[in-house]
Amino acid sequence: MTAVNLPLPTIPSPPSRRRSRRIHVGDVPVGGDAPVSVQSMTTTPTADVNATLQQIAELTAAGCDIVRVAVPSQDDADALPAIAAKSRIPVVADIHFQPRYVFAALDAGCAAVRVNPGNIRAFDDRVGEIGKAASAAGIPIRIGVNAGSLDRRLLAKYGRATPEALAESALWECSLFEEHGFTDLKISVKHHDPLITVAAYRRLAAACDDPLHLGVTEAGPPPQGVVKSATAFAILLAEGIGDTLRVSLTAPPVEEVRTGIQILQALGLRPRHLEIVSCPSCGRAQVDVYALTQRVTAALDGFPYPLRVAVMGCVVNGPGEAREADIGVAAGNGKGQIFVKGEVVRTVPESRIVETLVEEAVRLGEQLDDNAGTDGAGA
Repeated sequence: MTAVNLPLPTIPSPPSRRRSRRIHVGDVPVGGDAPVSVQSMTTTPTADVNATLQQIAELTAAGCDIVRVAVPSQDDADALPAIAAKSRIPVVADIHFQPRYVFAALDAGCAAVRVNPGNIRAFDDRVGEIGKAASAAGIPIRIGVNAGSLDRRLLAKYGRATPEALAESALWECSLFEEHGFTDLKISVKHHDPLITVAAYRRLAAACDDPLHLGVTEAGPPPQGVVKSATAFAILLAEGIGDTLRVSLTAPPVEEVRTGIQILQALGLRPRHLEIVSCPSCGRAQVDVYALTQRVTAALDGFPYPLRVAVMGCVVNGPGEAREADIGVAAGNGKGQIFVKGEVVRTVPESRIVETLVEEAVRLGEQLDDNAGTDGAGA
């Protein structure tokens, strides 16, 4: 068969990024021109070191850049040194209510500490002490403001968790740290409503140069939580706002990571990997598109090359979509036309569609490796 020229899929230029100050969470840069990183949070009791490390390992394998662990008790604080030492990605301690756990997290070697000023007792009075300790340890602090635990003073002022209230809370706390000479900060202002979230982050982006951690809090289960998070993130990231993000889902945390990565890939902010393009099916379909797409997706799970694979089930849009993909099939009448880079390379029985697509994907992947090796020769 004639060799196929294989340029990588054409991807539009990503949006221009807001220029923020750069900090480091462990070895992960956040802000400036650093890539937007993806975070998640463990759901295990932090005091259960083995279970927490197992979940962190699963998140790491899924592509998570930074992981947060809850520290609501002394037992959880006592577990931090072992977790921070053994995790392969930076660990952020999530602190509420008790400021003493901030110091425990700093001593434990955590890569960062998240504090919620709205529910830590006498937090403002401890800012200087916390900033001094964090500075000595070389550890950044995230000011994490949530609609559900907003400072009572701001609730009284605004009546509810408005974008203005969320932004004012975060900026006020940052100013207290800055008065004590501590600027190694990042900010989040989370609300369950994506439009309020967007408005709050826009205010922050205009008012400071701190790196911003994006999140829609209590977004809910999939698909609701995915849609709400993707809506807010797409708007903000398209405007260049956002340096790191967490998709908060009522689902296993690995799903948060996968969703976050896919959002960044869709916006051109992270290299794309395998992409399945498939039709939604309709009365014109002459094949079970749902089942065929599921089989193709399962067969190519973990495929490492940035190919676009089209699975189409009718003669109206099928051939055109299949031609636009790197590899595609237009299926119907018990058979499938297999396309590679816009050309029909063979027609196979429906029972052989999946294995044929996999064969062609592997062949193109190997050719990409060969082309990469040729391009690098003599460099």
